[in-house]
Amino acid sequence: MSTGTILAIVIPVAVLILLIVAAFALDRRRRRRLRERFGPEYDRTVDEAGSRRAAERDLGEREKRHDSLDIKPLPDDVRERYLREWQGVQEQFVDRPETAVHDADRLVSVLMRERGYPTEDFEQQTRDLSVEHGRALEHYREAHEIDRLTTSHRATTEQLRGAMVHYRALFDELLSDGHQAGPAGPER
Repeated sequence: MSTGTILAIVIPVAVLILLIVAAFALDRRRRRRLRERFGPEYDRTVDEAGSRRAAERDLGEREKRHDSLDIKPLPDDVRERYLREWQGVQEQFVDRPETAVHDADRLVSVLMRERGYPTEDFEQQTRDLSVEHGRALEHYREAHEIDRLTTSHRATTEQLRGAMVHYRALFDELLSDGHQAGPAGPER
């Protein structure tokens, strides 16, 4: 076999191997980036989608949709107003816990809307929030489920207390705009 023939075989094989290795490295980098960005939501989406590839496609679509939203930071005076409103919601928990949970849900929705998130559909809310707030998203799901129980007065006091803590986690994240979250008052 001539040197030219050997090179004609070896070079394309080497290029193919390099392309495969590069594709694998890009795939790993993309997966790592998605895991870091979405946190626990990455694993939840993989479980729901049934495959890593389908989940990553879904998460990529969420990122594109999120990029098209006009998410705005809050001015300091608006942030302070929300902190005062949260304090009021927390204070009513002692006398009217179900009302406080409903008001916490409403306040979180109003805050989302003011930041630029659509708030018409809970499932779409969670998909939109997952891009920047994936670590607090399970809190929101838990709180929302407990809020649904309150409509038929089936939530225990402990569940209602938990809902307030869960709403608080997302509230603080939405309020912080990526800054250090300020205290929203003592938890009850």
